[in-house]
Amino acid sequence: MSEKLSHIDESGRPAMVDVGAKQATRRVAVASATIRFPPDVAATLQADGLRSAKGPVLDTAIIAGTLAVKRTHELIPFCHPLPIENCRFETEFVSATELVIRCEVAITHKTGVEMEALTGASIAALTVYDMCKALSHEIVIDNIRLLEKRGGKRSVKAGRVQP
Repeated sequence: MSEKLSHIDESGRPAMVDVGAKQATRRVAVASATIRFPPDVAATLQADGLRSAKGPVLDTAIIAGTLAVKRTHELIPFCHPLPIENCRFETEFVSATELVIRCEVAITHKTGVEMEALTGASIAALTVYDMCKALSHEIVIDNIRLLEKRGGKRSVKAGRVQP
């Protein structure tokens, strides 16, 4: 394998990637997280318009996810602080008990936003859990993953590298 870890320097020590010589290009990343509810909890939430005792579940999750996107560099040591240009969330029940949260982040910069999209989707899902845990602690957050990355050296769609 010719690829090497990008956050390791020549002496094997952790290091932030130097992006100084890179060209600023449009970069987009999309990540998702799935939340599985017990059937009775899903039915209760849907009947209550996705509101819990703590308030509007999805609105709160989107706000938390957006804040997380903007603060990713404070959470993950080698992420660069980035001037996020766009952050969007989509939520959808894909079955009676499974909610998918999708986070898309865009920027014109020298580095990508995969970690920001993954962080946004993760924190939004954790917020849903927090908002709903009074109903059950058997809610499961699953399948946090990068769906798409465009811009930079290579693009990725659902886990496959694109030329």
